[in-house]
Amino acid sequence: MKKTAPLFLIDFLKVFAALFIIVHHLSSYGQIAEDARIALPGIMTWLFEYGRYAVQIFLVMAGYLAAQSLSRYANQSFSSQHLLKVIFNRYLRLFAPYAVALLVTMLCAYIARFWVNDEYIGQTETLSQFLAHLFFIQGILGLDSISAGAWYVAIDWQLYTVLAIMLISFPRYQAAIWILSILAVCSLLFFNRSSAYEAYFIYFIGAYGLGVLAYLAKHFQNTDVQRLAKSALIMIGVIILISSFQQLWLRNILAWAVALMLFVWGNQTYPPAVGFKKTLLNAIAWASPRSYSAFLIHFAFILLANTLYIACDWYLYKSGLLALTLMLSVVICSTVAANYLYRLIELPVSKLKL
Repeated sequence: MKKTAPLFLIDFLKVFAALFIIVHHLSSYGQIAEDARIALPGIMTWLFEYGRYAVQIFLVMAGYLAAQSLSRYANQSFSSQHLLKVIFNRYLRLFAPYAVALLVTMLCAYIARFWVNDEYIGQTETLSQFLAHLFFIQGILGLDSISAGAWYVAIDWQLYTVLAIMLISFPRYQAAIWILSILAVCSLLFFNRSSAYEAYFIYFIGAYGLGVLAYLAKHFQNTDVQRLAKSALIMIGVIILISSFQQLWLRNILAWAVALMLFVWGNQTYPPAVGFKKTLLNAIAWASPRSYSAFLIHFAFILLANTLYIACDWYLYKSGLLALTLMLSVVICSTVAANYLYRLIELPVSKLKL
C-alpha cells in the first residue's frame, strides 16, 4: 500500500486501549491486584469493572483498519485464490509475535507454579492446547487460554476472514454493507448479550462492523457506497440508543462513539507541537506500532511480578504502595519487551507475504 503520514487519533486510540487493557489485567489477577486496592480501592475496583471495555476500542479500530487494508481490492473480480492469499497473509501477520508471546508466557507460568497456587495461572499446558492456540481455535474447542489476550487474537482473525470474504465476494460493496449491517445489529442486540457465543465472530462483529462502516462512509471513493455506509452507521446508532431504554449496554454506546470519532477525525495527522507536548506526541507515535506486541506480552510480566511478590514474602506486608510499584514495573517491562518483540519479530515478519 502507498505509505501515508501517521494519523494521530488512530495512534492515540491504539496506545490508550493497549495501556487500559494492561492496567485492567493488573487490577484483576494475583495478590498484587488485591493489595493495590488497599492504596487505591476506588480506582482499582473501577479498572476491574470497566477496564475490559477498552476491547470495544480495539474492535472498532480493527474494523476500521481492516476496511482500509481490504478496500484496495474494490471493484476487482472475485478470485478464490486471491481471497485465500489475503486471509493467509493476515494469519502470518498475527502469528509470529503471538507464538513468541505464548512461549514466553508458558515459561513464566511454569516458574510461577513453584510459588503461586492461583486459578488464573492454570494447569500445565498441553501440546494439544498449544497447537489449538496456534490455529486460533482454543475458544471454539473450549480449552483454557494460555494468556489473557490470546482470545482476542483468535477473534480478530475470525472477523478479518469474514470481512475479507464479504468485501472480496461483493466488490461493489453495497451488498456487503447490507449483510454487515444486519450481522452487526443481530450481534449488538442478541449474540453480544450471551456468553455462549464468546468464542465466535458473531459475538463481536457489532463493534467491528461499526469500524468498517466508519471507514467506508468517509474514505471510500464511490459516493454511493459512502452514502450507504453513512446511513448504516447512523441507523445502527439509533438502534443502539433505542435499545438502551430497555437495557443500557455501555460497551455498545462506547463502540458507536469510537466509530463516530474515527468518521470525523480519523484522517487527521499529528498537530504541530513543541516542548513537552512534542515529546508526548513522539511517545504516542513510537508506542502505536508496538501496542500489539505490548498487548501480547504483558501477561507474562504479570505472572512474574506476582511470583516475585509471593516468593519474597512481600505480600505479608500488605503494602498498597509496594503493589502499585510492581504494577508500574510491569507496565515498564512490558513496554521494553514489546519494543524488542516488535523490532525482532513483528516488523520483519510483516514483510513476509504469500
